[in-house]
Amino acid sequence: MKHIYLVYPDKIGTIAPEIYGHFTEHIGGVFYDGLWVGRDSKIPNINGFRKDLIEKLKEIRPSVLRWPGGCFAETYNWRDGIGESRPVRPSWWTPNDGRYESNEVGTHEFMELCELVGAKAYFAMNVTSITPMQARDWMDYCMSPRGSTTLALEREKNGHPEPFDIAYWGVGNENWGGGGNMTADYYALEYRRFATVMHNICDKKSELIAGGANGGDYAWTHDLVANLEKTSAPVHGMSFHFYTGNAKDALNFDEDEWYSVLAKCCTMDERIRRHHSYSVGKKMEDKLKLVVDEWGCWYPDGSGPSKGYNLFEQQSTMRDALVSALTLNIFNNQCDKVRMANVAQLCNNLHCLFLAGGEHCITTPTYHVFKMFRDHQGAEAIRAFGEDNDDIKKRVSVSASVKDGIMTVTLANCSCEEDTEISLDLFGIQAEGTAEVELLTSGDIHDYNTFDAPDTVAPTTCTWDITKPVTMPRASVATVRIKLK
Repeated sequence: MKHIYLVYPDKIGTIAPEIYGHFTEHIGGVFYDGLWVGRDSKIPNINGFRKDLIEKLKEIRPSVLRWPGGCFAETYNWRDGIGESRPVRPSWWTPNDGRYESNEVGTHEFMELCELVGAKAYFAMNVTSITPMQARDWMDYCMSPRGSTTLALEREKNGHPEPFDIAYWGVGNENWGGGGNMTADYYALEYRRFATVMHNICDKKSELIAGGANGGDYAWTHDLVANLEKTSAPVHGMSFHFYTGNAKDALNFDEDEWYSVLAKCCTMDERIRRHHSYSVGKKMEDKLKLVVDEWGCWYPDGSGPSKGYNLFEQQSTMRDALVSALTLNIFNNQCDKVRMANVAQLCNNLHCLFLAGGEHCITTPTYHVFKMFRDHQGAEAIRAFGEDNDDIKKRVSVSASVKDGIMTVTLANCSCEEDTEISLDLFGIQAEGTAEVELLTSGDIHDYNTFDAPDTVAPTTCTWDITKPVTMPRASVATVRIKLK
């Protein structure tokens, strides 16, 4: 039996709702085929967005949507996506998938999507192929008061008199790679240049996020933080991207590959600690909380229902549900360091929550984990830990939070071989003995949902007597809601 310790007096901090954010890039079938079907489509839609998907997305309380890239942002001209006559252009991804960007979804459409699902907007600014003045113009168009500037009047002419509420602007994307192949020193100078001009117009209405490292590139973080320490340019967060990749196949894997992917996913914990330590060393931890604005599993594409038509589309199995649960538990337990996180991506792509095409739209096991974990948003995280955390084959991942008299405990049994008996041991608080439980598991670790069988992997509900040991099935995720006395 494994003990899970829940220590109520030991509070970590508030879990920012933005940790449960999402990434929506113009790539493959994320928008066209997925989120967007067009206003004239026979598929039920809300002003062009797939109605079924919108309704399901609202259920998980999405806190943030990041857009329009990703690498797509590197050559994006915001003016292409406003007004009635929109140009068709090659995008960043055209050489890979042969698709040209229609610009049907632009600033107004994306902001309507955010409003429909109740999410904050996070714009990834192109700093690779535009000037700071062009960045300022986009912000002027979006955020200047009604009737105040020429660009505000143009926004009104295009159907939105009031300014858009854009909470976050990312100053660049993956600038160590597609975003200009910059060094950290060079990017820091670009950040300072862009941020000075951007902040001048947005003032305190938006937060500016600096582009951070690729995975475990701590040298980038060291150099970036050292440069940002020396500037008066505003900065409100520092991003980094980390994908659990190098797996051979999304669907066909053995037990060793199961554990390999889960073990790599768990290195997120160390990456958060080490990247954050550089900010602490320069006493900039309040300005440079981490923004993990791309994370998830990255497998070879072709396993999704479009069979390779949509670039980077992949299926989501119980393995991906476990990766989702492990990662979100890490974010919860490190909520004092993580400002925001955005899983990549929302639909028809990497580690997605939805697969859609034609009249079909289904949720993946990843979607169910986000829905099961949603009550952590805005809650007070408490210290939670288990035994055998150094052995991925024996690990039961856990995080816990308290809000409105309810303790939410989320668990993931990493073993794909054995059920695990656990005991929930509470310290510093009393609770009712019977708890409500959502359980996500399946008969086969390779199981996934399809258009023909959309509920092969779906959660069930039950109750646990938490005064006694209970059994977690192998390869399962559980949410336990405990009423406090």
